[in-house]
Amino acid sequence: MARHWRAAAAGIAVLGLTLTACGGAKVGDSSDAGDSGSPGKCGTFNLAVNPWVGYEADAAVVAYVAEKDLGCKVTKKDLKEEIAWQGFGTGEVDAVLENWGHDDLKKKYITEQKTAVEAGSTGNKGIIGWYVPPWLAKAHPDITDWKNLDKYAAQFKTSESGGKGQLLDGDPSYVTNDEALVKNLKLDFKVVYAGSETALIQAYRNAEKNKEWVIGYFYEPQWFLSEVPLVKVDLPAYKTGCDADPAKVACDYPVYDLDKIVSAKFAKSGSPAYDLVKKFNWTNDDQNTVAKYIAVDKMTPDAAAKKWVDANRAKVDAWIK
Repeated sequence: MARHWRAAAAGIAVLGLTLTACGGAKVGDSSDAGDSGSPGKCGTFNLAVNPWVGYEADAAVVAYVAEKDLGCKVTKKDLKEEIAWQGFGTGEVDAVLENWGHDDLKKKYITEQKTAVEAGSTGNKGIIGWYVPPWLAKAHPDITDWKNLDKYAAQFKTSESGGKGQLLDGDPSYVTNDEALVKNLKLDFKVVYAGSETALIQAYRNAEKNKEWVIGYFYEPQWFLSEVPLVKVDLPAYKTGCDADPAKVACDYPVYDLDKIVSAKFAKSGSPAYDLVKKFNWTNDDQNTVAKYIAVDKMTPDAAAKKWVDANRAKVDAWIK
């Protein structure tokens, strides 16, 4: 996500199409690329999976329905965001199921290269921001106003933050505005990356359990908020255009209407998998339920999807009519 966004990508260079992605899948090394089958038949459905559990939940359910109801051969590809979009032009990625804004990628791949098209909202609303554990917000209520953060900066110092307060981010591939925000709001903090969504969650879990000082990046929808109800810090209110220049951002993140992106070729293929992706729509609660099955209950994505689909058949049927 996570996450995940519209400014310049932190830690993502524009990578060539032969680089290995996070889960071992490669764009530019696929024998089943672009096989959508004849119209009305599914064939191979190449589904990108970005590295946060909410996306894994999306992919689990869409893949399950595509296989069980439509007879597709689904190939999941663990790819970070920019890499996944590169696959649209080669036919090696048919769909990205959870796009968090990414106006930069839309301009490049939809407007300029014309290798991708939008496929509608997922129904999920995405919220990004800075959060603190509940104990900390209760003990110091004024900490939820960004103007008071420097007062507590020393409490957030770690061995990695260079004498400043630590602002903990997640996977370096997530696109965030946090380094610009720290600089432009003149805060005595340094962004430090936990390395993954899992590590970020564990840091917050430990902070609440052990009354540790942690402030960092987080987002909704996210199943973890039902376990530890993190408290959002109020940054300067978002106004349209306040994030137009990534280097000058000094405002909060907007609320994102998460959407789906597919390859232009896939959209014209006649594959029933495209119709499924186009009609796929659910709520934050739906996603959190499946994500919790995977992350907490340790169910396989397929088993998690089956459990949710069996309990929500009418909703699924609307996607495949």
